[in-house]
Amino acid sequence: MKKVCGFALFWIAVGMFVMMLLPNLIWGVILTILCLIFGYRLFCC
Repeated sequence: MKKVCGFALFWIAVGMFVMMLLPNLIWGVILTILCLIFGYRLFCC
């Protein structure tokens, strides 16, 4: 369980870093929605 939490926290940090680099909020929202969809598909299927 510790490894899963660490993995999730690492990618949350990567996402925060990417959001700082994106100039537009719309791109951030689109990227977030895509990541949620792909993450759900990978986790459940």
